[in-house]
Amino acid sequence: MSKDLKSVCLMIRKDQYDQLQQMNVNVSGFVRDMLDDRLSESNIILNVSPETRTLYDKIISISPNGDEDMEPYLREALKNMLDKYIKEMQQLHQDIAKKN
Repeated sequence: MSKDLKSVCLMIRKDQYDQLQQMNVNVSGFVRDMLDDRLSESNIILNVSPETRTLYDKIISISPNGDEDMEPYLREALKNMLDKYIKEMQQLHQDIAKKN
Protein backbone atom coordinates (compact mmCIF):
# COMPACT_ATOMS: atom_id res chain seq x y z
CA MET A 1 0.00 0.00 0.00
CA SER A 2 1.42 3.38 -0.99
CA LYS A 3 1.41 6.10 1.64
CA ASP A 4 1.11 9.78 0.90
CA LEU A 5 4.33 11.70 1.38
CA LYS A 6 4.70 15.22 2.76
CA SER A 7 7.66 17.42 1.91
CA VAL A 8 9.29 19.16 4.91
CA CYS A 9 12.39 21.23 5.41
CA LEU A 10 14.89 19.46 7.66
CA MET A 11 18.02 20.96 9.16
CA ILE A 12 20.86 18.60 10.02
CA ARG A 13 24.48 19.27 10.85
CA LYS A 14 26.99 19.19 8.00
CA ASP A 15 28.93 16.34 9.62
CA GLN A 16 25.72 14.28 9.81
CA TYR A 17 24.96 14.96 6.15
CA ASP A 18 28.53 14.15 5.11
CA GLN A 19 28.51 10.89 7.02
CA LEU A 20 25.18 9.83 5.49
CA GLN A 21 26.52 10.67 2.04
CA GLN A 22 29.66 8.58 2.67
CA MET A 23 27.40 5.70 3.62
CA ASN A 24 25.30 6.22 0.45
CA VAL A 25 22.21 6.65 2.61
CA ASN A 26 19.10 8.33 1.19
CA VAL A 27 18.41 11.02 3.82
CA SER A 28 14.63 11.08 3.24
CA GLY A 29 14.34 7.30 3.52
CA PHE A 30 16.60 7.27 6.57
CA VAL A 31 14.51 9.91 8.36
CA ARG A 32 11.27 8.08 7.50
CA ASP A 33 12.74 4.82 8.84
CA MET A 34 13.87 6.51 12.07
CA LEU A 35 10.45 8.12 12.51
CA ASP A 36 8.75 4.75 11.95
CA ASP A 37 10.97 3.21 14.64
CA ARG A 38 10.35 6.07 17.08
CA LEU A 39 6.58 6.12 16.53
CA SER A 40 6.19 2.34 16.61
CA GLU A 41 4.40 0.70 19.51
CA SER A 42 6.76 -2.29 19.42
CA ASN A 43 10.20 -0.82 18.65
CA ILE A 44 12.55 0.70 21.18
CA ILE A 45 15.64 2.81 20.68
CA LEU A 46 18.58 2.39 23.05
CA ASN A 47 21.69 4.53 23.33
CA VAL A 48 24.68 2.32 24.02
CA SER A 49 28.45 2.55 24.08
CA PRO A 50 30.40 1.78 20.89
CA GLU A 51 31.58 -1.50 22.46
CA THR A 52 28.00 -2.59 23.16
CA ARG A 53 26.96 -1.60 19.64
CA THR A 54 29.78 -3.68 18.15
CA LEU A 55 28.81 -6.68 20.28
CA TYR A 56 25.13 -6.23 19.38
CA ASP A 57 25.92 -6.06 15.65
CA LYS A 58 28.02 -9.25 15.83
CA ILE A 59 25.41 -11.22 17.76
CA ILE A 60 22.38 -10.04 15.80
CA SER A 61 24.16 -10.73 12.49
CA ILE A 62 24.22 -14.46 13.31
CA SER A 63 20.71 -14.54 14.77
CA PRO A 64 18.17 -16.21 12.45
CA ASN A 65 15.41 -13.75 13.41
CA GLY A 66 17.48 -10.62 13.98
CA ASP A 67 16.74 -8.62 17.08
CA GLU A 68 13.46 -10.48 17.65
CA ASP A 69 15.57 -13.26 19.20
CA MET A 70 16.86 -10.76 21.74
CA GLU A 71 13.49 -10.05 23.40
CA PRO A 72 13.57 -12.79 26.08
CA TYR A 73 17.06 -11.68 27.10
CA LEU A 74 16.01 -8.04 27.18
CA ARG A 75 13.02 -8.92 29.39
CA GLU A 76 15.34 -10.76 31.78
CA ALA A 77 17.76 -7.81 31.86
CA LEU A 78 14.88 -5.42 32.58
CA LYS A 79 13.63 -7.71 35.37
CA ASN A 80 17.13 -7.78 36.89
CA MET A 81 17.38 -4.01 36.65
CA LEU A 82 14.00 -3.60 38.37
CA ASP A 83 15.05 -6.03 41.13
CA LYS A 84 18.17 -3.93 41.71
CA TYR A 85 16.15 -0.70 41.95
CA ILE A 86 13.64 -2.30 44.31
CA LYS A 87 16.45 -3.42 46.62
CA GLU A 88 18.00 0.05 46.54
CA MET A 89 14.67 1.66 47.38
CA GLN A 90 14.06 -0.83 50.20
CA GLN A 91 17.50 -0.02 51.61
CA LEU A 92 16.76 3.71 51.36
CA HIS A 93 13.46 3.14 53.15
CA GLN A 94 15.23 1.22 55.94
CA ASP A 95 17.88 3.93 56.26
CA ILE A 96 15.23 6.64 56.57
CA ALA A 97 13.27 4.58 59.13
CA LYS A 98 16.39 4.19 61.29
CA LYS A 99 16.82 7.96 61.44
CA ASN A 100 13.28 8.53 62.75
